[in-house]
Order: sequence, then structure tokens, then C-alpha cells
Amino acid sequence: MAPSSSAERLAREIEHHRSIASNAELIWNWDSPAGRRRADRRAALFIEHGRLGRGTRALELGCGTGVFLERVAPSLAQTQGIDLSMDLLTRARARVCRFDNVRLECGNAEQMPCADNEFDAVYGSSVLHHLHLERALAEALRVLRPGGRIVFTEPNILNPQVAFMFHFGLTKRYFGVSPDEMAFSRFAVRRVLLKLGYREVSVRPFDFLHPALPSLWIATVSRVAAILEGLPVVREFAGSLLITARKSHGEDG
Repeated sequence: MAPSSSAERLAREIEHHRSIASNAELIWNWDSPAGRRRADRRAALFIEHGRLGRGTRALELGCGTGVFLERVAPSLAQTQGIDLSMDLLTRARARVCRFDNVRLECGNAEQMPCADNEFDAVYGSSVLHHLHLERALAEALRVLRPGGRIVFTEPNILNPQVAFMFHFGLTKRYFGVSPDEMAFSRFAVRRVLLKLGYREVSVRPFDFLHPALPSLWIATVSRVAAILEGLPVVREFAGSLLITARKSHGEDG
């Protein structure tokens, strides 16, 4: 069930991220060798499916400490990062200050401080499950230009570890999961995207590379993971979802 959009929920999110800001990347598993490999892959997916490059404008929702802004910036897209947490944005600013094509703004992804039809792409990693899903995706649709694209990677609730992390209070605290966030299935997000009128909707499970994997095993496991991602049934239990879709052009309704 999607969390409410109450002021109390937003306040809890801000306080949660204040409490983990100093070691957020370690908690979120982006700081290990396998975690960095996973982050690199996600950034490449954002660039590829968002069609980012010189002359395009992109918006990253829930940019956090700037892990993905830093990786997307070399695409030369004019990129804006938005996050509810000033504590995380302070760390992001230090990370991306060398890029003149990146700017940051504090804001709520469910009520974005952005104009209609402003961006060619909206992307993000592990942000939608913090939000009211339909409201956030409706806002993304609003700020996209006709033909613009969304690209999100999200935890897959059908993955056993993800389900365990999100369903128990003690494990939520251990894994740095905030009180209100809840992962979802690919079927749930697909229904919302179609309801809102997105085109070319694709939601596929991917990523069997665990962030705790020792460096020595990363290459081998990555090759095996690529095979598993192509296997029916097995792939449904991958750790993450890749979500892509397009805003309608006027001529296709």
C-alpha cells in the first residue's frame, strides 16, 4: 500500500535522512566494490533510456548525496537534482560542485517546483517507493516535454531479501529503511503508468549482483547474473526493477 502524503510522513522522511546522512552511501550499499558496479550500471541505464546528452534537460528525483548525479553529469545533459533532505543535498553539493551542468534544489517530488513540459527525461534510483506512487509519476508526467522519458530503478518486492527488509521493523532499521517506505511489484507500477497515460511502458526485473559480494567474485557473478536476468520465472526474483516509459506526443494521444 502506498504511504500517505501527510506532513507527518514527510517530516519522518526528513528526520530519517538527517539521521543517516553522514554514512548514507554505506547504508544504501553504494560504497562497496559491488555497490559501485551496481551504481555505474544504473547510471548507464539512465543515460541510455533517458537519451541523455548535450542539449537535453534531465531531472533526478531523490538525488540524495549525488551518487548518480556525479555519474550522469559526463553525459553533458543539463541536470537538476531534487531532494526533500537538505542534509543529503549538502553532501550532494560537495560531490557535484565541479560540474557546471548540474544544479540542486530542495523540494518534494510529489509537488515539484518545476514548470510544465520542462524536461526531456526524469530519472531516479530507489525513490518512488518513498512516495505516493501515482502522485509522483503524475508529477513526472507533468514536467516532461511531449515525447520525454522516465527511467527509474527500484527495489523489487518479489526478491526475498527485499521483502524481508521492508516487512519487519527490526530489519527496516538495520537496513536503513525509513518507517513509511515500501517496495512494490512490477505489476503494481505498470498499472499506475498505464492509468496515467504513459506510452511504451516497460517494467522488468534485473540485477542479481549483491552489494556485499567480494571484489574477486564480481566479474564471474555478473556474467551469471546476466544469464539469470534472461530466464523466465527466475528473473522475477531479481533484486531490482527497471522502469521506463514515454510521455505521449500530441499525435499519439
